[in-house]
Amino acid sequence: MQYRRLPSPPRAVNFFRWVLTKRVEFGSSAKDDKSERREAKVRHVLLIEDEPNIVEALSFIFLRDGWKVDAHSDGANAVATTVQTAPNAIILDVMLPNRSGFEILEELRSLPDYKDIPILMLTARGQSKDRDIAMARGASQYMTKPFSNAEVLQTMNALVGHLP
Repeated sequence: MQYRRLPSPPRAVNFFRWVLTKRVEFGSSAKDDKSERREAKVRHVLLIEDEPNIVEALSFIFLRDGWKVDAHSDGANAVATTVQTAPNAIILDVMLPNRSGFEILEELRSLPDYKDIPILMLTARGQSKDRDIAMARGASQYMTKPFSNAEVLQTMNALVGHLP
């Protein structure tokens, strides 16, 4: 078996981002057509979150568990990114730049391909009225920050199921 040595990352601080780019560069198992990706039962999560530290932490735990991870940080085009990446689960923040997570959730639920996709609302807003709004608009689960990494992973695995 021949091994290919990867170049060193530019800085230790950017190591995680470097790993993600190398994963894409050297071949991800995801296919180009969204229906084929869904049929293949690849666990694929889209993180719609604007806080880089949270994106980095969640990406790490999901990648370690064998998930494919995409991240997006702007509410304005989050729905278009969701359609483009075709995940089989979404983690959505309520407070995003340019558009509310509640509005994004409502629009996703209005699309036929996304009416049943698991969506975990992960937010700092822990009031019961916010939870009620999220659940009324179609959230699968609602968790508040700070959160347990293990609990987020366990919740997403339960929502998506243990796919091969």
